[in-house]
Amino acid sequence: MDRLVRLYPKVNEKETPLPRSWSVKDKFSFLVLSQNNQKVHYKGGGKNHKDAASVRATHPIPAACGVYYFEVKVLNKGRDGYIGIGLSASGVNLNRLPGWEKNSYGYHADDGCVFNSSGTGQQYGSTFTTGDVVGCGFNLVDRSIFFTKNGVTMGTAVSDIAPNLVLYPTVGLQSQGELVEANFGEIPFAFDFDGLLREMQQKIQLSIEQVILPGGPGEWQTSLHKLVLGYLIHRGYSRTAQVFASNTSQQLDEDAQSIQNRQKIQSLILQGKISQSLHLIRANYPTLFTSNPELLFRVKCRQFVEMIVGSDPGDLSATGGGEPRLSCHSELSSTSSDGEGVMGEVTGSPPESPLGSPMRDGTFTIPAVINETAEEDVCMDIDSGLSTRPPPPLVTEHSSLERILFFGRELQSMYSTLPPSRGKDQLKSLLHDAFSLLAYTDPSTSPVGYLLDPSQREPVCVAVNSAILESKNLPGQPSLEFALGQAVQCLRLMSKSGLGAAAFTGVQDITRSS
Repeated sequence: MDRLVRLYPKVNEKETPLPRSWSVKDKFSFLVLSQNNQKVHYKGGGKNHKDAASVRATHPIPAACGVYYFEVKVLNKGRDGYIGIGLSASGVNLNRLPGWEKNSYGYHADDGCVFNSSGTGQQYGSTFTTGDVVGCGFNLVDRSIFFTKNGVTMGTAVSDIAPNLVLYPTVGLQSQGELVEANFGEIPFAFDFDGLLREMQQKIQLSIEQVILPGGPGEWQTSLHKLVLGYLIHRGYSRTAQVFASNTSQQLDEDAQSIQNRQKIQSLILQGKISQSLHLIRANYPTLFTSNPELLFRVKCRQFVEMIVGSDPGDLSATGGGEPRLSCHSELSSTSSDGEGVMGEVTGSPPESPLGSPMRDGTFTIPAVINETAEEDVCMDIDSGLSTRPPPPLVTEHSSLERILFFGRELQSMYSTLPPSRGKDQLKSLLHDAFSLLAYTDPSTSPVGYLLDPSQREPVCVAVNSAILESKNLPGQPSLEFALGQAVQCLRLMSKSGLGAAAFTGVQDITRSS
């Protein structure tokens, strides 16, 4: 794993890249960069302060870092050792050493002073010279700056940095022969920065645990009991839900038989037995797909994949029970009613689906484990080891292939009858990838092999379960998952907004410590 990813796990570099080198564009002309823009050489006249030159890093410090840190090694102090290390905002004059201008902060080698947006320094630490490693840290929790020398912290140098001020790592040189090299974290630091991060995490965690919530303990306990019971009912843990409801003096919002029916349906889908799950749906929820033909189509696409791998024998009988009958008037390569065929270039990656993945876009789905031998409550979720289990080989018997092809033709015809919608292109991509499995001798290694992963059953299972609950005027998502998802999203927004403490905690950290 990239060291920077480990040091700053909450930073999304697609949105806010971390500083990794000095900028060839954001520097004064007296400086020359080398060695992947890590080293900085001074090439100016070096006569007086007007010959000072600074350079900023390629990117500013992301707010989601919590605490950011970098180090600079002095390879040669040059003639006078007029070297400054620190931080500055975009647009600050680079013909000056760090700290001399507004929104600029620096620790200087020649006098050991810290300069805080002023040409007048305050005594801070010792001087530094050739061979010394000086570090600069920005604590985004309390908005303070600190420096280290040869692995030893020298304490807070600047406090109360403006809340919305965005800063860049900066180094400045002023006399001939000066040469420094940066370490932005891709190799170990001289300072124990990992230890500081652990200390910050423990401090933030303790502050969360010490928060006193309004209301009495009984009020919160009742709310938590409702959340837990709602989750048990949603997942289909019927017997557990009944016992928990009895012990906490609550009533079930859904009758036990209906919970057990959903339990069985989910279990069958997660085992790849789509035909059997559809039989149960028709028997217990005959109008489920009447107003949701797209969901039925997704289930049928999954059934097609399960027929290929041999998990489902297929059910080509009349659908009945409010489920649209599949038409067989279309060939696999035919054109749909909107004038577009589904066969074409393989996409090579899972389509973006409204069903989504359990952790997509800030949502939070609680994982569990599938256990086909459980007698009391059949678990509904995918075992972490299940997705790594190799899929069965393609069905090769002639009769089975004929059934798959026949089913595929009906599936193609069904697609052509779907009403126009924003998600129809995604369904087209899904159908195309499912059909493409037949083109490969070993589909598991193909660009569409992702469909064979048993984890692909989970979104179908979640969607069917939610649809059943909504058809009974019950929430399609348990309140517990919604609350956790909201907490995750709030933490992300807090990090983006510059609240550094959000970098040191998460929902999983809190639940593990409870």
